[in-house]
Amino acid sequence: RLMPGVIRAAAIARILEPYPPSEWTGDDWLPGWRAEQSGRRQVNVFHDGPGEQDSLEKYRLELQAAGYCVVPDQQPGGGRRRLHITRP
Repeated sequence: RLMPGVIRAAAIARILEPYPPSEWTGDDWLPGWRAEQSGRRQVNVFHDGPGEQDSLEKYRLELQAAGYCVVPDQQPGGGRRRLHITRP
């Protein structure tokens, strides 16, 4: 059994399955979402390619509907937008 608050990128990936995932081709990313583990209690979701802001908003709504706490964020120094996902 998982400890309270523990979250896995694979669980987030299952929720986002209806949307195309991004994929590294060796040269570039194909557009879509990408979930990355960030410690035991947080997963970050990115959108690679065009439509980043609109896509992150869609993902946020899906993940909140599934009961996760989702906080839109941006990497330090004006970097990439992302979603921080945790358990409530």
